[in-house]
Amino acid sequence: MMIKATSVDDYINKLDEDRQRAITKMREVIKKNLPKGFQEVLNYNMPAFVVPHKLYPNGYHCDPKLPLPFISFASQKNFIALYHMGIYANPALHKWLVEEYPKHCKRKLDMGKSCIRFKKIEEIPFGLIAELCKKISPKDWIDLYETHVKN
Repeated sequence: MMIKATSVDDYINKLDEDRQRAITKMREVIKKNLPKGFQEVLNYNMPAFVVPHKLYPNGYHCDPKLPLPFISFASQKNFIALYHMGIYANPALHKWLVEEYPKHCKRKLDMGKSCIRFKKIEEIPFGLIAELCKKISPKDWIDLYETHVKN
């Protein structure tokens, strides 16, 4: 479900009311818990938090004009998605998430390489998302990216 938006607020305002509440809460949880240095942007037509060029001038290897992506979230057709590049690049973080998830949600974890899909809006584990956000700083992400993703 592609939402054409000009800003994060515009993206959220174009959602149905139940999705607006969930996406707004996800945004607030991420903003409150991410270490300083990440920047909120609209990236690939989704709300996102990135490492800005002022911290990582090389940008994203797929398109160096773009800042280095870290976390994105979106309202998809059948679920709300959280894309966290750290769980893709860091096996220890991935393991932690898989082990912690059942403590926060009774549903089975539905996850791709960096995508966590939440099919029931009322069961999004915001507490777990808050913990996940605290685990990687911009510097940590740059180091992981340089070591495991970029090459």
